[in-house]
Amino acid sequence: MKVGFISLGCSKNLIDTEVAIGKFQHHHMHIVNDPQKADMIVINTCGFIDSAKEEAIQTILEMAEYKKQKCRYLVVMGCLVERYYDDLPKAMPEVDLWIKLEDYDHFWTLIDDLIRYDKVEKSPRKLSTKLSEMKPLPLPTLEEYQDRVLTTGKNYAYLKIGEGCSNRCTYCAIPYIRGPFISRPQEEIVEEAKHLAKQGIKEIILIAQDTTKYGVDLYGESKLAELLQEISNIPEIHWVRFLYAYPEGITDELIEVVAKNDKVANYFDIPIQHISDAVLKRMNRRTNQKQIEELLHKIRNKIPSVVLRTSIIVGFPGETKEDFDQLLTFIEQAKFDKLGAFPYSKEEGTPAAKLPEQIHGNIKKARYRKLMEKQQIISKEKLEEKIGQEVEILIEDISFDGKYFIGRTKQDVPEIDGVAYVLATHEQGEQSLINHFIIGNITKVNDYDVVVKQKE
Repeated sequence: MKVGFISLGCSKNLIDTEVAIGKFQHHHMHIVNDPQKADMIVINTCGFIDSAKEEAIQTILEMAEYKKQKCRYLVVMGCLVERYYDDLPKAMPEVDLWIKLEDYDHFWTLIDDLIRYDKVEKSPRKLSTKLSEMKPLPLPTLEEYQDRVLTTGKNYAYLKIGEGCSNRCTYCAIPYIRGPFISRPQEEIVEEAKHLAKQGIKEIILIAQDTTKYGVDLYGESKLAELLQEISNIPEIHWVRFLYAYPEGITDELIEVVAKNDKVANYFDIPIQHISDAVLKRMNRRTNQKQIEELLHKIRNKIPSVVLRTSIIVGFPGETKEDFDQLLTFIEQAKFDKLGAFPYSKEEGTPAAKLPEQIHGNIKKARYRKLMEKQQIISKEKLEEKIGQEVEILIEDISFDGKYFIGRTKQDVPEIDGVAYVLATHEQGEQSLINHFIIGNITKVNDYDVVVKQKE
């Protein structure tokens, strides 16, 4: 049987997709990239915010069209299914199997039943919609993680260190979808990192909904700094980074590891979401403006070369013009190297959805545009400061015209941040540098990318 996969949403979801592909290959299924050739299409969905839900539904409908041709089975899994499991089968009868997150521990039994009997009985819903009653979702075994099929190429891989979230921000549906935060055992994570290294992976990217919470549930304290040290001890791993570090969880020990460990990228992704104390309080965030400013100062003082990234929500219920102006002023002063922003999405079932003073959509869009226009200027200014600097680059591709190799510096996350263009000489040949590290100097920048001249 030929099976095609589509993975939507975040990198955490992508790992779930890779584990699922591994299961299909283990059972001798053939994976194809063209849906027109697939006997079965599996879609891993995101259900985080409205735009993600719309993308997921549109993708399901598009893939359902292939059932009129060769495709026999359409399978949908992921966060959208977990969140709307009781409603989706009625609304979209074209789908043959809906797999909830809580059913991942018997994933293949459901697939096998579908193939054998052409239908699967709808299982009862177990997870409560009350946060206090939420139970952790089942995690794949180490063997299942090791058997996953990497879809990110030869150089880097995401490594999930925990599942779920216990932060309970009022705007966020993740705890309702994926349950409370649960850490994987440290020895299991290190073992998986070693396995990835043996496959030739050069860069490990640690991910979780909040990586700073890693280990708190298992060991009584955050073990992220210790985990970074352990993985950096693997000889074949060249770079290590971690994403989504909530500000209240960034310890002096973690900053010290980033500052002193040459393999750990000098990069902090800190989702602060806002800077107004009034807005932060309504979001149920655990930091205020003073604490955020002190943290940024501490990190930059300890690591002058650090790259800081953040994410911001504009138009949160009750956000006044004064709150937004305060946010703009802060962004001008803080000068984040990289910043992503999102208009607030009203998610049913979350406390924020019931708050008064919901902001009109046009106001949210206008604030979003104004913030991103300001950040675009800041991003270019921050990059221009790097002209002349010596950087290490991992080469991953070559331009269509063959003039430039395309890679990333240690301070750029794949698929999220900018790229580095390195002039290719005729003597090097088209493939000679791909999947290798080089040293060069930044000679030119645009809004998000850099041009680098390789050292002789």
